Amino acid sequence: MLRIDDISYSVEGRPLIDHASAVIPAGHKVGVVGRNGTGKTTLFRLIRGELALESGAIDLPKGARIGGVAQEVPGNEVSLLDTVLAADTERAALMAEDATDPHRIADIQTRLADIDAWSAEARASAILRGLGFTPDEQLMPCSAFSGGWRMRVALAAVLFSAPDLLLLDEPTNYLDLEGALWLESYLARYPHTVLIVSHDRGLLNRAVGGILHLEDRKLSFYATPYDTFAEQRAAKLAVAEAENRKARARIDHLQSFVDRFRAKASKAVQAQSRLKMIERIKLTATPQEAALRAFSFPEPEELSPPIITMEGVGIGYGDTTVLDKLTLRIDQDDRIALLGRNGEGKSTLSKLLAGKLHPFHGKYTAARKLRVGYFAQHQLDELRPAETPLQHLARLKPGELPGRHRARLAGFGLQAAQAETEVGRLSGGQKARLSLLLATLDAPHLLILDEPTNHLDIESREALVEALTAYTGAVVLVSHDMHLLSLVADRLWLVRDGRVTPYDDDLEAYRRQLLSTDKPQRDKPEKPKPKRADRDTILALRAELRRAEDRVTKIEQMRDKLATKLADPALYEDGRTGELETWNRKYAEVMDGLARAEALWLAAQEKLDAAEVG
Repeated sequence: MLRIDDISYSVEGRPLIDHASAVIPAGHKVGVVGRNGTGKTTLFRLIRGELALESGAIDLPKGARIGGVAQEVPGNEVSLLDTVLAADTERAALMAEDATDPHRIADIQTRLADIDAWSAEARASAILRGLGFTPDEQLMPCSAFSGGWRMRVALAAVLFSAPDLLLLDEPTNYLDLEGALWLESYLARYPHTVLIVSHDRGLLNRAVGGILHLEDRKLSFYATPYDTFAEQRAAKLAVAEAENRKARARIDHLQSFVDRFRAKASKAVQAQSRLKMIERIKLTATPQEAALRAFSFPEPEELSPPIITMEGVGIGYGDTTVLDKLTLRIDQDDRIALLGRNGEGKSTLSKLLAGKLHPFHGKYTAARKLRVGYFAQHQLDELRPAETPLQHLARLKPGELPGRHRARLAGFGLQAAQAETEVGRLSGGQKARLSLLLATLDAPHLLILDEPTNHLDIESREALVEALTAYTGAVVLVSHDMHLLSLVADRLWLVRDGRVTPYDDDLEAYRRQLLSTDKPQRDKPEKPKPKRADRDTILALRAELRRAEDRVTKIEQMRDKLATKLADPALYEDGRTGELETWNRKYAEVMDGLARAEALWLAAQEKLDAAEVG
């Protein structure tokens, strides 16, 4: 159990967290949400003990291991697989120990068996494969990979080490859609407590069962996935706004009396009394989201369809063809999502559409007046850190007045203070807003967005959805955010094996396909198919699998009931320590039973799969 008790912390004299409290029961998966800049990353640093609390306490069970993703794996010559294996420090130490005493050797072997050391390489490889590394790549040195890919290795390492409290801060920012979906599935099965800072709505609905909300320097725990939390919070905000309207009406009424009679001697005392009453009326703090959420894309004029056509187009780099035989069409009202694993060519296709690459061969035709806007994560690094957003616009639009520049910035949620702040001092979300503004500055007919949401909070992502829905140009999206794709895209293109083809099913079907346990691994050589089992054997194995599934379902129901019980704040009141320990022990027993039941279910599934091959 993680107990956060009345903690406070300030940055440069500004309170960031003020007398905040929360209790996270053991084994829970919790999403940590809140607007950018509210202190979520700081909270993680406080939990890890990297920062000193001003007041309050953070308590964990004695000996609990806390794990988080390192900034980046060093670019050394150690292979990816060995880097991940080294994250289990106990196993690494035992394997390296050169014991000669027979009793010590026996102790080492017993402990290695206890921690399942002999399956470690297979487990580490499975995690790396889930995060997008082929078996051959896993044997390559870390130095062969870029910083973004080494961040995936760092994530694989902490997942493999399986700490008692896993702290993940925006882990999907450096994953593609396939990696993000695998992580969702992995976290849902993770046997210990997880706190994850994320603005990925799909992950917060499918991988966690609770939400820890940081707002107005306070913490609030909701024992629900994100969508239910959002509904409950919206209801609270509606009540708060109604109370505010009443309070404002009362203030206006009192102020009108003061304004009328302030100078009249006979009413002066009453006027002063009403001023004091106005001071005592408190408005409920509610997020001022309207200005902060803004995205306002300029409207392009309409072009005759199609705006882009391709016939037998090939594209690549140098002498290497990445995509070939592309026969595609884009109209101005299209909303297209590109699906496919990293390295298959989604970015290559995006660069072709943006005019940054030219075809090797084939016929590529674009409308004569076509304007294309292109946003990619690397463009944040191309902003000039010593310039302000106003200076960026003045350089790119020298003929416009400063007032027009400020209006453009306000249309993307960059208010007066940010407009005159050097880009190097802006947050990641503010830089992303500026880059989106620059990409749409000339009202493009086609807008290409490559991972546009990485630095945006949930409210900003919703605002981006609204802006893209209202936008009258074509949109091509590459994103790991299933929620964004599902709301914006109405066409899906699958980039795979050097081709781009329409994907006729929906995103949920694509998700199921990626997570399917019987999907063949593309990186494994085909094995000879065993002889198919007889009908009676298959029927018996199917019955065994159904029993295993029923067992898992029943234990999951028990787990959910216990989780609800443990989320009751009354259980943590003074004098109920013994009862709390009992419920925590029951929860731990159920989680242990669930792990065993899932292992039996997987074994039954594997036996059935093996029997049905042929």
